[in-house]
Amino acid sequence: MKPSHPRSSSALFYRPGSYTTDESIGYMMKQIVSALAQQVDRRLQSESLTHAQWMPLFLLYKGSASTVADLARETQMDAGAMTRLLDRMEAKGLCKRVRNAEDRRVVNLELTAEGREAAKGIPTVLCEVQNALLAGFSPDEWRMLIGLLQRLKNTAHAMAFEPEKTGA
Repeated sequence: MKPSHPRSSSALFYRPGSYTTDESIGYMMKQIVSALAQQVDRRLQSESLTHAQWMPLFLLYKGSASTVADLARETQMDAGAMTRLLDRMEAKGLCKRVRNAEDRRVVNLELTAEGREAAKGIPTVLCEVQNALLAGFSPDEWRMLIGLLQRLKNTAHAMAFEPEKTGA
């Protein structure tokens, strides 16, 4: 059975007169992400990595990004802020900029040996923190949660590309 388009439902889950943060998905997700980031930051503090640093380091480590633009997009930072962050990471010896051999205009990012070593422990910390958060969930509940969050993410991405509605 194919799920219906999210816009085809006429259900209104939120109403201005009864809106509270207790049931707001946006507020709850923000709280969860904040709590997760604090726990991960606390665990990575011994590696002298901040949240701003470990996320790009991890993305480079797993091969999800290789340029400033890639990292900026994946971390939802502007390119200028990402460049400044990479300057600090490069000064710490965690990464380096390398000109692309085929297109000299493109600057790729590579982890140094020190950067690879620092990034190696990040997946373990992420797994431990998230597993602790999910300690009360069954495997079926976890799979259901992942499926629901993926649906929500897909809808959010689709909404981002919809033309803006004008009040005519």
